[in-house]
Amino acid sequence: MTNSVVAWTTEYYSRAVLELRSQGREVSDEILSHISPGHSDNINFFGVINVDVEADLAKLDTSGWRPLRPARLRELGMTP
Repeated sequence: MTNSVVAWTTEYYSRAVLELRSQGREVSDEILSHISPGHSDNINFFGVINVDVEADLAKLDTSGWRPLRPARLRELGMTP
């Protein structure tokens, strides 16, 4: 399970960085060297997760990817 979460997180980090760079935003390799896909903030280890499968499937793009969340650059101190 851990490997799956790390692989998924790594893939979406990569997509997010590519999206930011395609918008002309600078994302330095120095900053990226400090990011780890092994965090667990996005994992619910306890309790029940209710999923509306049809609604989640409807959010996928034509390639089958979930949409990226908008960048919160101001909160990170990285205003464009």
